[in-house]
Amino acid sequence: MLAQCVTAAVLFGAGDVIAQQAVERRGSEHDLARTARLTFYGGAVFGPAFTKWYQFLNRLQFQTPTKALVYRVWLDQCVLTPGAVIVFFGSMALLEGKPEEAAPRIGAGYVPTLLRNWCVFVPTQLINFWVVPPHLRFVVVSVVSLFWNTYLSVANMRAKQEAEKMVQDKKVSNKENLIGA
Repeated sequence: MLAQCVTAAVLFGAGDVIAQQAVERRGSEHDLARTARLTFYGGAVFGPAFTKWYQFLNRLQFQTPTKALVYRVWLDQCVLTPGAVIVFFGSMALLEGKPEEAAPRIGAGYVPTLLRNWCVFVPTQLINFWVVPPHLRFVVVSVVSLFWNTYLSVANMRAKQEAEKMVQDKKVSNKENLIGA
């Protein structure tokens, strides 16, 4: 468990560094707190939850290898992933100390992130559950996650900006309503 949590922490942190430096080109304006939040999330939330999830999936018994493949991918992508996307965006808002942005951020980022997740992880998990030994499945997902985490970091920043605007617009609207009353 410890090794997988540390691996997840490093991969989430590295994904954010890639996002900030290679995608956003922040250079010396790198947001270290953002990297720390994503690193913490990877090690404290993603790592333990997904380690236990894969242990659960690996314990499930199916009549045929084909059924095992289909059901494991379905469970992973249709049962776990929708909730995991909500937890990610909500956690980021909470870790930033902005709980009022959690719902708007989830609303802004949920659908595009879930759809892109399926494009990346359905094929990944088909291969993972088909040919990779159970004890290495977390590692395979972690390697793909380096690139996915880069996307998540950028998606979170965009959702954050949209949520901040929505919260600000709501505050302005409330003030205007109070003034007009």
